[in-house]
Amino acid sequence: MAAGQERSSNWLVVPQASQALEQLKYEIANELGIQIPQDGYMGNISSRDNGAIGGYITRRLVQMAEQQLAGQQFPQA
Repeated sequence: MAAGQERSSNWLVVPQASQALEQLKYEIANELGIQIPQDGYMGNISSRDNGAIGGYITRRLVQMAEQQLAGQQFPQA
């Protein structure tokens, strides 16, 4: 790979969800008392804080999926 090019394994299955995930990141950081700079640069935030934000995002997304699945009725076989 050429210098300056990077390949990310992080991709969204639904690209339109990017805005919602970004909003969720700021909400969770606020709940945890972590201040994200206005320019969005996360390089000065500790790994521990970034990990906490990511972990809580994952937890929240799993809870949302579980609630959706619990509300669905599946056909009887």
